[in-house]
Amino acid sequence: MANQLDRHDISDELYVYLQDNSKRWYARIKVAGKWYSKTTKQKEKEKAIAMAYRLQMELEILSEKNQLVKSKRFRDVAEKAIASMQQAIDDGVGKQIYRNYIQVLNKYHIPFFDRIYVTSIDITKLKEFNTWRIAQMKRVPAKSTLLNHNAAMQMVFKEAIENKWMLANQVPDLNTSEGEAPQRRAHFTPQEYEQVMDSLYDMMENSHKEVTRHIRQLTEDYAEFVIYTGMRPGSELDNLTWGDLHIERHGDKATFHISVRKGKTTLYTGTREIVCKKALEMTVRHMVNRFPNRKASDKLFTLPDGSTTSRIGRSFAEAVKKAGLEKSPSGNRTLYSLRHSYITWELIAQTVPIEVLARQCGTSTEMIERHYSHVIPRMYTKELSGVDLPAKEEIEKKWTKHKQAIGDKWVETYKTWEANYKQRGCI
Repeated sequence: MANQLDRHDISDELYVYLQDNSKRWYARIKVAGKWYSKTTKQKEKEKAIAMAYRLQMELEILSEKNQLVKSKRFRDVAEKAIASMQQAIDDGVGKQIYRNYIQVLNKYHIPFFDRIYVTSIDITKLKEFNTWRIAQMKRVPAKSTLLNHNAAMQMVFKEAIENKWMLANQVPDLNTSEGEAPQRRAHFTPQEYEQVMDSLYDMMENSHKEVTRHIRQLTEDYAEFVIYTGMRPGSELDNLTWGDLHIERHGDKATFHISVRKGKTTLYTGTREIVCKKALEMTVRHMVNRFPNRKASDKLFTLPDGSTTSRIGRSFAEAVKKAGLEKSPSGNRTLYSLRHSYITWELIAQTVPIEVLARQCGTSTEMIERHYSHVIPRMYTKELSGVDLPAKEEIEKKWTKHKQAIGDKWVETYKTWEANYKQRGCI
């Protein structure tokens, strides 16, 4: 809480004061029996006194017009706005983006503005906030990030206006920083992906150490989970257990579902259920064969001795470099580029609506539209061109050079996995 450093009484109903958290003087004004605090925006006391008289007059005029508001401190208003958004989410009528707003308000806006009155937030204060935010992030935020933060801030001002804690004309312009333009996400084409996986397979076959071979084999599995599910490499995949992988069988057909319990967004969205591509079945089969003694609580991505490794990203990067595909027009390609490839391929293939794709990937439609805007028009080729071309070839190719079917009928495999799941909680 700020401490008062100096005070100068002008009258019984007006005084100016200086706090340790600002170089500018504030005015304390009593109108219609209530005290109001306003920034004078002045660093010199004499100028602050003159501005205090002006502010007092403005408040008295607003009082006569019945437009005077009793301001609230930012933290109180923000917490009420968060409660309103959370209630809307709980009632099933809130937007998914509300979860992001709640997150940024708690992480950035409330810590900075804290006990400042909402009516005291002006362009100067917002510029100070922008400087502070850059220091917190250790980078200049992207335009998409600023838009998200500004929208969250607007929810606070909306709450203040509705509760008569500020007037609409007191809301400052939030466009105080342009931010960095949204960047396209580096991804692979299906053909490039095949090249990388071929390189990874060659590396695995030519490994000098057994542990290196196991790591590269695990990297192969890991990459296929990303490209066939769109999951985030890192916390989402690293925390998966065998019990998180579910099978649903109907005769000779089956689908796989994964419960994502830990990751970037699960703290706010809870467990997310995603659907796997059919092409992932072969990967699962190979993993099942390698881990016959698996338990539901065992981590999915481990080495033969049950240990985990931090070298998966490095192993994949080596394969990308070996294939000569490290650089792209949108930056360097990494393991995370597989997630961007999944989203890009889905958009081009027009397999699902953007809303469904966003839910599958644990993101928002706004984020997809911002970062994949160069792809989205291709989804509407027929509508925009008026030409109905023949059906496209499947956008994703299943690379099968070194992963051929064992030969038995898949239905028997499905039955075995289904029985295992019922008996021990994993396929």
